[in-house]
Amino acid sequence: MTVDMTTTIPVGANSTTTSTSKTAVDYQSFLKLLIAEMKNQDPTKPMDSTQYVAQLATFSQVEQSVQTNTKLDQIMQSSALSQADAIIGRSITSADGKTTGTVASVTLASSGLIAVLQDGTKVPVGPGVSIKPAS
Repeated sequence: MTVDMTTTIPVGANSTTTSTSKTAVDYQSFLKLLIAEMKNQDPTKPMDSTQYVAQLATFSQVEQSVQTNTKLDQIMQSSALSQADAIIGRSITSADGKTTGTVASVTLASSGLIAVLQDGTKVPVGPGVSIKPAS
């Protein structure tokens, strides 16, 4: 009895996106901006305290989103490393079908996983790539 297993990797599952803000703002900076805003506001039309609380809540939500994105990036990298370990020693065929071989090692690049075959050929792991047990 022969069992043929094919591993399918979802589109984007092995690629990581890193985005960093050039204007990273922490709580101290936010509070300094808030104090400056209070000092420079029009005394005839002072800002309502609920507006300050709303700004602080919005800032907190943005910071939580940034932290969540950082954690998700770490999870994606961990997942990619698990995938890399799973394909070593398996047979891989490139998306165009022109390159086939046994995976000797896997490199985690910013663009995703790159399988290095026993003959040194590099195959990017992505949509359309076929991975099977080595024959």
